[in-house]
Amino acid sequence: MDNENKEKIARRQKNYSLKKEAIETLAGADSQEPEQFSQEELDRYRSKKGLPIPDDIKILLIKVWFPGAVCFFILWGLGLYIGSMLDMLFVLGVVLGMVTDLLTNNVLRFIEKQAGDNRRWIMVNVKGVLGSILNVLYAMVIVVCVYLLYNLINYGISLVTGTVDVVALGVEPILFGVFCTVFDLLFLYIKSLLMRLRPSRSKGGKK
Repeated sequence: MDNENKEKIARRQKNYSLKKEAIETLAGADSQEPEQFSQEELDRYRSKKGLPIPDDIKILLIKVWFPGAVCFFILWGLGLYIGSMLDMLFVLGVVLGMVTDLLTNNVLRFIEKQAGDNRRWIMVNVKGVLGSILNVLYAMVIVVCVYLLYNLINYGISLVTGTVDVVALGVEPILFGVFCTVFDLLFLYIKSLLMRLRPSRSKGGKK
């Protein structure tokens, strides 16, 4: 046997060994437990570029921005085409509820460091059709509260200044988003308070 044939046989044996080793590695991959990393080690690989903003501030900005965008596109954009205030409040509530369900809540879940971290910032944690309906109903409550707040502020200003039939504080996206977020946080606090009271009531009932 010449040297050329020996080299071919050696290469074939080497390739066979490499392929066999690769197959064994892949076959054993499923049976091996994945390596666990600490949260500190995972945080080291997160992007730290730009201005460091606390997570709570990011969430508040997100909650203000989306209602402000709804106000800009719906109230300002369709204000001339929807004459009735009741109809406008209904449209605002429906659109805000859909945006909350499809965008706001999903963005809050996306920026979570661990699953469930931002659950306390979300009023309706139910997904699917039921979650969409609940978000729309909740958004309508928010819109009505903001509408009443605007009327209360303007009424107070008119009493102080003595002006009548003058809207001192008009609706604009930023303040609308802030008011929506304030009422949202208020209802979230009430929800959290009721959740805390529920276990104590059940324990009292057992006694």
